[in-house]
Amino acid sequence: MFRTVLVANRGEIALRVIRTLREMGIGSVAVYSEADAAAPHVAAADRAVGIGPAAARESYLHVDRILEAARRTGAEAIHPGYGFLSESAAFARRCAEAGVVFVGPSPAALEAAGDKVRARETAKRAGVPIVPGTPPSENLAELARAARAIPLPVLVKAAGGGGGRGMRLVRDWKELDEALHAASREAAAAFGDGRLLVERFVHPARHVEVQILGNGTGGVAAIGERECSLQRRYQKIVEEAPSPAVTEALRTGMLEASRRIAAAVGYAGAGTVEFLLAPDGAFYFLEVNARLQVEHPVTELVTGLDLVRLQLEVAAGEARSLAALERPARGHAIEARLYAEDPRAGFLPTTGRVLRLGWPQGPGLRVDAGIVEGQTIGTDYDPLLAKLVSWGPDREQARRRLVEALEETVLLGLRTNQSHLIDLLESQVFRAAETFTHSVEDAAADAGGTLAADPEPPEVVLAAAALVLARGLGGTGSDRRGNGAEGRGAGSPWVTLGRWRIGAGT
Repeated sequence: MFRTVLVANRGEIALRVIRTLREMGIGSVAVYSEADAAAPHVAAADRAVGIGPAAARESYLHVDRILEAARRTGAEAIHPGYGFLSESAAFARRCAEAGVVFVGPSPAALEAAGDKVRARETAKRAGVPIVPGTPPSENLAELARAARAIPLPVLVKAAGGGGGRGMRLVRDWKELDEALHAASREAAAAFGDGRLLVERFVHPARHVEVQILGNGTGGVAAIGERECSLQRRYQKIVEEAPSPAVTEALRTGMLEASRRIAAAVGYAGAGTVEFLLAPDGAFYFLEVNARLQVEHPVTELVTGLDLVRLQLEVAAGEARSLAALERPARGHAIEARLYAEDPRAGFLPTTGRVLRLGWPQGPGLRVDAGIVEGQTIGTDYDPLLAKLVSWGPDREQARRRLVEALEETVLLGLRTNQSHLIDLLESQVFRAAETFTHSVEDAAADAGGTLAADPEPPEVVLAAAALVLARGLGGTGSDRRGNGAEGRGAGSPWVTLGRWRIGAGT
């Protein structure tokens, strides 16, 4: 096993990896930009190295500076977390040339899995159904002609990237040309690749993904599935495991399809195979995310596995029985992503200083956070602040625990999506497990664009804030009136502060 590992990331995922390194007795090295000099992941690591200015391209995406930090600290391996360089075949290749182990798939597997086109071809060869669509092309006129053979609506997608960038929904052929040009510009700017493809828009659809772990020699464990349908702008907000929509027969088919795809590219380490689930129960391959996913904690809670530890063991060449990893889910887990964003303004990122911070405590709760009190949140990086994750013996208890955890969370100083998350978890569609990829947009349309309660009058806000601050971070909870929407009334400072964060916070 490695003696020292450099974590080429920041925020909550850097802290998450560092915790496992500490548990395994492995030395940790953090890297940080000038904007993150006082960030919690820097303090948590055994050593820390500055790698440049705030701009990601000059720091967290600067391969030479990261490799130099590894050389200076004697790090034998680099864990990339997610985002940034985690799916870069070029970076993985540079690591190998520098004699440093990249904790992830091989460059060849990253190229095969990371490119949507090659991944679709691999799925077809493996006998896994894919969404009907066009071949990728930079020729927008050719794409427009080919797309008209697909029934409306259609989805324009970037061939070389994801995360909702370079993606446009087209419901009328009159919109197609504009959508193609806009998506191509966005894809070229985001990924350096303007190629697009056009697919049939499966609607209503669920987004279900399978957690995999490969050993690099064809052996693959399919560890279980997650439901990730609640999204905004094609970015996930709430995830759960197992999926309430997946039957045992469907699960068997999706797990086997995931094994075949991963084995075909010689996959090593942790990753996910993503699917769209159609109303008739048919599933279609979407893509492979060749890295640790943001939502991996829900799988860890229902399986008892540490996916970061497994990544490190595979990267170090340690033998592992993959069959032993495929275990039935125990109970149910749900994750909510807490973002610095304003749902009432189209989920635009927000900024501010964390004036007061308090996380919930209780049975079945896990908080993966990347912020501390007093920290200034800017716009240099992804607005994800923390992930609140609950576990329960059944879905309803996990849901109630997560609602309660969000209500007890104190985060003053900037607007977040906290109240919006509570509203989603309390909604009838979520309670009934009838959520689809369009559910968040539908809720916004039904509410006339208002996704959270209006702010309280200023005097009520100030009184509630004073009450919570006087009690300290935790509060006594004596003013809370229950778990349901009926219990989040005007007498609760928790709810008032939640509304303030969305509507009138600084």
